[in-house]
Amino acid sequence: MQYLYKLDVSGEELSRDDLNDFLQEYSTLEDDKDYAIILIQNTEKHTKEIDALITAHLEHWTIERLSTIDRNILRFATCELLYFLDVPVNVTINEAIEVAKKFSLEESATFINGVLDKVAKECAKGKTR
Repeated sequence: MQYLYKLDVSGEELSRDDLNDFLQEYSTLEDDKDYAIILIQNTEKHTKEIDALITAHLEHWTIERLSTIDRNILRFATCELLYFLDVPVNVTINEAIEVAKKFSLEESATFINGVLDKVAKECAKGKTR
């Protein structure tokens, strides 16, 4: 989430070297780095599709109005729901909630849970998953 936040705020393009350096500095587990790279790359590659899916489940909000932190939590979790079929839906949603509790406002966890629940239900219908 932190690297996606960095890209979103700076407007920079994804750089494999910069991403590796970032993960080297901030990640503590080697196995997490490989997964994070794949997740970040897929999130960036499919941002338009991901944002459209998130936007479809926002009530009275636009993706641009969301806080940068919440927007990027929703992006990586939606990416996981769409493209990482081996990850159980409840694990994806619970991890996103935990990240929100750690990095965002207290009420963000409930908001993110609600949006991701709707996204997951749509994925389960076979529309996107």
